[in-house]
Amino acid sequence: MTVSLGLPAMPGRAPGATVDTALPPRPAEATGLLDRFGRVATDLRVSLTDKCNLRCTYCMPAEGLPALPRDQALSADEIVRVVGIAVRDLGVRQVRFTGGEPLLRRDLVEIISRVAALEPRPEVSLTTNAIGLAERARSLADAGLDRVNVSLDSLHAATFMQVTRRPFLDRVLAGVDAAAAAGLTPVKINAVLLPGVNDHEAPELLAWALQNGHELRFIEQMPLDADRSWDRASFITARDVRGLLADRFDLTTAVEPRDGAPAELFDVHPRHAADAHLAGRVGIIASVTEPFCDDCRRTRLTAEGSVRSCLFSHTETGLRDALRDGASDDDLAELWRGAMWAKPAGHGLADPDFVQPDRTMSAIGG
Repeated sequence: MTVSLGLPAMPGRAPGATVDTALPPRPAEATGLLDRFGRVATDLRVSLTDKCNLRCTYCMPAEGLPALPRDQALSADEIVRVVGIAVRDLGVRQVRFTGGEPLLRRDLVEIISRVAALEPRPEVSLTTNAIGLAERARSLADAGLDRVNVSLDSLHAATFMQVTRRPFLDRVLAGVDAAAAAGLTPVKINAVLLPGVNDHEAPELLAWALQNGHELRFIEQMPLDADRSWDRASFITARDVRGLLADRFDLTTAVEPRDGAPAELFDVHPRHAADAHLAGRVGIIASVTEPFCDDCRRTRLTAEGSVRSCLFSHTETGLRDALRDGASDDDLAELWRGAMWAKPAGHGLADPDFVQPDRTMSAIGG
C-alpha cells in the first residue's frame, strides 16, 4: 500500500467512521510528532508480533486468530530503522515493545540491543505475559532492556486458567522473579479485573505486589476483544477498583504530576496494623471512564509497520510498503508526522455511536 505524504491510509475503516479530509496545515517548524491539539508524541509502542501463547478472554477467542504472514511483518532491520527515525528525527524518548507476545520473536535480544544503542538512547521497555521470561530476562537486561510490564490477572492457578485458558501461572511468576533479579525494575504488573471472575482478588494482588516491590497497575477492560463481549454496563471501572481496595487500603492521589502517563498513581496506606509493611503505590489506568486523551503522548507501530495515532483508531498509515519501495528516512518521517497530525481529539468511547475497531489488542499492540 502506498499513500501520499501526510495523509493516512484507511484499511479496515468501520462502517460509519468518518475522516477529516480538511485538516489545517501543519506548522512548517513542527519537526516532532505534533497533532492539531498541541500534543506531542514522545512514547512509541512497537508491536513485534500478533502471535500469543495465551488466549485471554478479554483479548483473543479460544481458537486464536489468524497470524500475520511472516513476510508481512517488519524484519529486525526494518524495526530498528523505523525506531531509529522516531528517536533521531521525531523526538521519541521512550520505546516499549509489545505484541501479541514479544518473547515469541527469536530476534528479540538483537532488536533490544540495537535500539538501546541508538543515539540519543531511548528508555527501552517490554510488555509481556512473562511466559519464557525466566530463561531470557538476563540476556534481555544485558542487551539494554530497562524494565518490563507483566500482564498478570490472578495469583490463583484456577482463576489464571479461567482468564487465559492456559495453565501457565507458575511460569509467569517465575518470569516476574527473574525480571526483578536481572534488574528490570521496577517490574510493573498489569491486571485487568473481570466481574465475577477475579475482581474479588484486587486487594490480594495489591498486597502481593507491594510485598515484592512491584508496581501494580489496574487497567479497565477496553473494547478491543475479538469476541466483542465487552459490555459497557458491567465492566469493572476505576471507581469500582477503588471500592474493591477500600476495606484493606486507603488511597490518596500522588502529588507528582502525571506528566502524560496513562496511570493515575495513588499512595497506598494500609488500614490494618498487620499490613503496615505494605505501604507503597498503585496505579489505575481508566481509559474508558476517566480518559486521559487530552495529554496523550503515545504513537503506535503495528507488527506490519502501520502507524496508529490511537488504540481505537479506524485509520492507519502504512510505512512498510514505502520503506520497502525505497523511501528515504525523511519520507518516512513525514508520513509519520502526517499520521499524528490527523490524530483525533479523543477516542470517542463515551459517544453513543462509538464503533469498536476491527483490530483487536493482540493485532494492534498494547
